[in-house]
Amino acid sequence: MPNQKTAHPLSPREDESMPRVKLDQIDLRILKDLQAQGRMTNVELASRVGISAPPCLRRVRALEESGYIKGYHAELDPELLGYEVQFFALVGLDSQNEAVLEAFEEMVREWPEVRECHMARGPHDFVLKLVARNTSHENELTRRLTGSEHVARVLTVQVIRTSTDRPGVPVDETLTDQEIG
Repeated sequence: MPNQKTAHPLSPREDESMPRVKLDQIDLRILKDLQAQGRMTNVELASRVGISAPPCLRRVRALEESGYIKGYHAELDPELLGYEVQFFALVGLDSQNEAVLEAFEEMVREWPEVRECHMARGPHDFVLKLVARNTSHENELTRRLTGSEHVARVLTVQVIRTSTDRPGVPVDETLTDQEIG
């Protein structure tokens, strides 16, 4: 059922009854530490943030349930897995009708090489991050993209080197409760 959207188990609930966590410095430290190293044990995390394991686990679960933590993953080396090329595609569509936009998003969601898809403001409707085995594969993906329905223009930019690649967002654990909320 490709058209059916399924919620990630750690995604925020869509209803208004979702519990909202009021973040404090301990929560921010938990978020910062888990973002940096998601595989640490609860005992290690509790030790790092200065609380015992049971309340630490309760806080992590509350952060998951309220949507602050969206999931966990392993960062893989693309080159070791045969993907030597990373590139971005700036895509302009011939219509900004919501059905056209959603159809494009659904189409690229099915492409395993598309690692990120962002709707954008400006001269392009979407920015895609893709991986390819080699430049021939990159060209094949670009042709496939430019030949897709409603795609009016595509500009690709191949990555030569990545000097900074940080997951997530900056977490400032020194913020006060008033600054957080």
